[in-house]
Amino acid sequence: MNCLPSLFDRRHNRTLTAGLIHFFASLVLLSPVCRGADAGAEPRSEEFALPESRPPKFELDIQPILTAHGCNAGGCHGKARGQNGFSLSLLGFDSDFDYRSIVSDARGRRIFPSSPVHSLLLTKSSGELPHGGGVRLPVDSDAYQTVIDWIHAGMPRVDASDPAFQRIEILPAPHPLLAGQTEALTVVAHYSDGTTRDVTQTSFYQSNEPAIVAVEPNGRLTAGDLPGEATIMARFMGQISTWSTAIPRPEAIEEARYASLPSHNFIDELVWQKLRRLNIVPSELITDEKFLRRACLDLIGRLPTSSEVRDFHSDTEADKRERLVDRLLDRPEYADFWANKWADLLRPNPYRVGIKATLSLDGWLKDAFRENMPYDDFVRGLVTAKGSTWRNGATSVFRDRRTPEELTTMFSQLFLGVRLDCAKCHQHPFEIYSQKDFFSLAAYFGRVGFKGTGLSPPISGGEEIVMVASQGGVTHPITGELLSPDPLWGSFRDVQAEDDPRDVLVDWMVSAENERFSQAAANRIWGELFGVGIVDPVDDIRATNPPSNPALLAALGDEFRRSGFDQKQLLRTITRSATYSLSSIPNPTNAGDPLNFSRHYRRLSRAELLADAVSDITGIPDQFDGMPAQSRSMQLWTFRTHSEFLDAFGRPDPNQDPPCERLPQATMGQALHLMNAPAIQAKLSSDDGLPTRLAASAMTTEEKIDEVYLNVYSRFPTFDERAALEPLFADASQTQRKILEDILWSLLNTPEFIYED
Repeated sequence: MNCLPSLFDRRHNRTLTAGLIHFFASLVLLSPVCRGADAGAEPRSEEFALPESRPPKFELDIQPILTAHGCNAGGCHGKARGQNGFSLSLLGFDSDFDYRSIVSDARGRRIFPSSPVHSLLLTKSSGELPHGGGVRLPVDSDAYQTVIDWIHAGMPRVDASDPAFQRIEILPAPHPLLAGQTEALTVVAHYSDGTTRDVTQTSFYQSNEPAIVAVEPNGRLTAGDLPGEATIMARFMGQISTWSTAIPRPEAIEEARYASLPSHNFIDELVWQKLRRLNIVPSELITDEKFLRRACLDLIGRLPTSSEVRDFHSDTEADKRERLVDRLLDRPEYADFWANKWADLLRPNPYRVGIKATLSLDGWLKDAFRENMPYDDFVRGLVTAKGSTWRNGATSVFRDRRTPEELTTMFSQLFLGVRLDCAKCHQHPFEIYSQKDFFSLAAYFGRVGFKGTGLSPPISGGEEIVMVASQGGVTHPITGELLSPDPLWGSFRDVQAEDDPRDVLVDWMVSAENERFSQAAANRIWGELFGVGIVDPVDDIRATNPPSNPALLAALGDEFRRSGFDQKQLLRTITRSATYSLSSIPNPTNAGDPLNFSRHYRRLSRAELLADAVSDITGIPDQFDGMPAQSRSMQLWTFRTHSEFLDAFGRPDPNQDPPCERLPQATMGQALHLMNAPAIQAKLSSDDGLPTRLAASAMTTEEKIDEVYLNVYSRFPTFDERAALEPLFADASQTQRKILEDILWSLLNTPEFIYED
């Protein structure tokens, strides 16, 4: 049998059939001599000579190859059940499992020690045998040869004498690129003994904006023709590093242009600095009427009335915008509106947790915003909630999310801006977090206990008490190790026996050393006002999804903390900036800028806002089951309240788990609903509606047109708009009431009404 290596020499015996190969292979695998420790000592030709430094090791050399070539990706052998009976841990997070799967599982048939070139691991990946994943390791590649050398060396793993891998670095230093420019990145691995290694060819790369900057599997970048920014991620052995670049517009802008821009506070200074680097000029500032509408929609979720528009228009004081914001923040609609936003994130399905518990949570949220509860206290009230689900609404969150794993994914995403779902099962593919990191954080919720009636959907009506148990913990799902509570980053005081571990968690979250907490909160508020976060999505802050303006995010976080986590004060700061008052109409320099706030970004209004706007404009309120008369959509305490309008415009589906997702874009169904819904038509033609009241009034035709425009658009009609509408009133075959109904119907069916601009 010792003749097999020369018989199967890959240079001379390519014509052997796969059947013959595996026949001989089966004979070899049955031999205890060839399967034993001496297998690695078989004589080899010079082409299989090992590197002079050391033999390849599984963790240091083979797993990076599998990861770089996608073998352990989620679409191949890294998915939950593997592929065709061959499983690997996703992205190589479990080295023990992967080693067993390759070397020992399937009766060891994936490795052929006596003739490595005929190992199934190589014949499949090189395309010599049919492989659903195609050719991954060409026979002339360095990676192919490394696997051969590893098998010849006896499939060694790392031991105590091997240096530990620590981190990777991307070279050269980040710098701007020109359109069409290429750049070759080099990835360097650093080890515990101070040595480094070029791992460019065995790293995995991804661009967050491929249209701006594309990256090839070998790390070569190519800048596109569009100006913008991109971040390249390199991943090697569970560690990631990022390389960010910008492609400025080629046409430079005169410095005097930026010097002339209005600067009301630090926000403007930081935004203008970023735009200067990109050769982008911001849009013009909006009018007072547009600011009034924008501020009302953003702060209280309600259109200004026609009289409010007239009063604001006639106000000539220089600080009228600042005084407007102060008035809006003191109005009762503020609490309803912002509680409605947080209800999207926290409100459970009432048929799962109980109607009374859901109502209790809604009341808790509204009280928090009505009292302007500091944000750190708001978070503490939710994360450490105890007591009855009927008396302390915050406990309803724990009634709905009952396990430490569920609570960890929810609270980390909401309050730290970190999506940890991936790390629950494996090493996070785009972050540094491991399974141990996830379950160590989950350990803070290991002692949450319950007394009373549990869940019994679809009728969970009983009361439940959320408490801190004397015992409890969280174990690692693979090792079974009982884990101590530990924060995601940094260090913090240990949990003592007398502590509620959740109190320690919140202490760490709100501590001055943890900048992420205040930045995540400020980013969420910024995203609500601009439609786009500085990090977007607002709950996905990571190195591979960096902020568009890091200095701005840091400054907003610092400002929020200095204010005592006062949300109203942060809203004042943002709305007073010139950046907030920019028009959504682009200019030639910023038409392609979706991230840097060189203009305002139009977005579809919330379903509740539009429903209330239709009611306010027509003067006919909605009637909701289980709610007092004159209740507004923004005050609803459950998504299950019947409303065809709210469903059409994308409020969360109460049957989802959790019911938090909204439709962010306009749909054909929305357009058809506005045009044809019987409920809207009934409001337009009501004897108590706006058209009827205007038709019966002593106003002139011009004043009636003005009143419709002020109610719908919060502005006076233009000369052309008035000139087009006034002749309609001369048609003797139509009543003024019918003409006004048609005009109002037309305005409600325009983008200017349904979009926040």
